[in-house]
Amino acid sequence: MLPDALDFGSRAQLTERMDEPCSREQLRGCLRDLARVNRWFLGYRPILDWLGECAPAMEIAGPMRILDVGCGYGDCLRRVARWAHARRIAVVLTGLDINPDAVSIAAEADPAFRIEWVCANVFDYEPSRRPHLIFSSLFTHHLKDEEVIDYLVWTEEHAERGWFINDLSRNAVPYHLFRLVSKLLRLHPFVQHDGPVSFARSFSEDDWRRLCAAAGLGASDASIRRYTPARLCVARRRSP
Repeated sequence: MLPDALDFGSRAQLTERMDEPCSREQLRGCLRDLARVNRWFLGYRPILDWLGECAPAMEIAGPMRILDVGCGYGDCLRRVARWAHARRIAVVLTGLDINPDAVSIAAEADPAFRIEWVCANVFDYEPSRRPHLIFSSLFTHHLKDEEVIDYLVWTEEHAERGWFINDLSRNAVPYHLFRLVSKLLRLHPFVQHDGPVSFARSFSEDDWRRLCAAAGLGASDASIRRYTPARLCVARRRSP
């Protein structure tokens, strides 16, 4: 049962059902509905906007290597594949997730896409070649603060040209709205529970400034930007 009253001044200590043991079919249904939510509520736009800003400035030999950390259903990476195809940009795409069921589900969802799916803990993963760009979507709020700091350090070490974190903004309004909308739309029970929890577990701009500083980033190294509806993203671009 989700709480009606929460202190949104700090991250809630709540758990998400998709992070707990469940059957592959339960997870598949949850991930499919999360992909629907991403489409309906413009969840891909922040990453595509960032890629649109990065790509023209990148002069690289060979295809652009892009890594999606915590890829889940793989819908975001498939959307990136369509974006690149429409612009005739050669890409090598890799989706990484710690959950073997999620990796299998992503690979089965649309095998026509040429995407490498990898099951591994990001902190143990060493790509054969450094990705030019690394992004994550709705991933960091699943981590503890100290793990977010470690993730920032990892991306800073492994991303050759930049990284992007696409996550939610902690706020009471989207928390309560999503509780209502997800029930009206009869989304998967996991999504009805986990969606509001995700807002409660997410970050504020001050949180991101503190976490970036703890990871050794300067005040001007990463930018923090809001997107409607209820997204808060962190971006880093590095010159060659």
